[in-house]
Amino acid sequence: MSDISTDGVTVGRAASDLGVTVRTLHHWDEIGLASPSLRTDAGYRLYTAADIARLQRIVVYREVGLGLDQIRTILDEPGRDTSAALREQRDEVSRSLARLEGLRAGLDRMIEAHERGVLLTAEEQLSIFGPDWNPDWPALARRRYGDSPQWQQYAERAATRTPDQWREITATMTALEADLAAAADAGIEPGAPEAEALVERHRAAISEYFPVSRSMQVCLGRMYEADAAFTAHYDRLRPGLTSWLRRSIDASARAHGIDPDAAVWE
Repeated sequence: MSDISTDGVTVGRAASDLGVTVRTLHHWDEIGLASPSLRTDAGYRLYTAADIARLQRIVVYREVGLGLDQIRTILDEPGRDTSAALREQRDEVSRSLARLEGLRAGLDRMIEAHERGVLLTAEEQLSIFGPDWNPDWPALARRRYGDSPQWQQYAERAATRTPDQWREITATMTALEADLAAAADAGIEPGAPEAEALVERHRAAISEYFPVSRSMQVCLGRMYEADAAFTAHYDRLRPGLTSWLRRSIDASARAHGIDPDAAVWE
């Protein structure tokens, strides 16, 4: 703006040259941060060369993130340490970057969890879930259930779980399955208080992956009997355990006013 005459420049010209809006200059004028020194006879604002120099400093400081109050202090307090104000802003930017980096890392884990299901290496999966575990199962489950709300819930939980948390969940399920087999061996009838307690533990254990209602649990019991892999798993623990668990789930559902034959996946 070396061509500014002694008569000054209009708000529109100043805004255009500085890359800000006329409204912004009006606001700065209203709060006393940067006011035009001249007025035309008609009352229009005119900025002198000194006014423009101040505006240029304001624009620079604003672009590096300083607030208007900070800028006013720097410009209007002669003893103010400008370097200190800039260091404070730099430190705030560093803190913001750290928060954003943490957010990005969290988003990366969430994306990976939605795509992989379990954020563990194949070796970790076998160590935690046992030698019968197939590391390909999470990928197969995603292809089958990836569009379901339950997969989304499962992935969101998996994104934040540590190997130790997975070990705890696995230990809980292993203990439950041993107790299921022991109850069936002991001749506990479906619907008995002992069976009801085990059904509740089963629903709680599955709900570590995604929320499971009683109606959904009935559907799981049906699926255990219909799926050869699940049947083999439970019946290996105790012959007939798959059927016993399904009947126990059904009995529990009836006790809570749910008709197993009408149960649906919610």
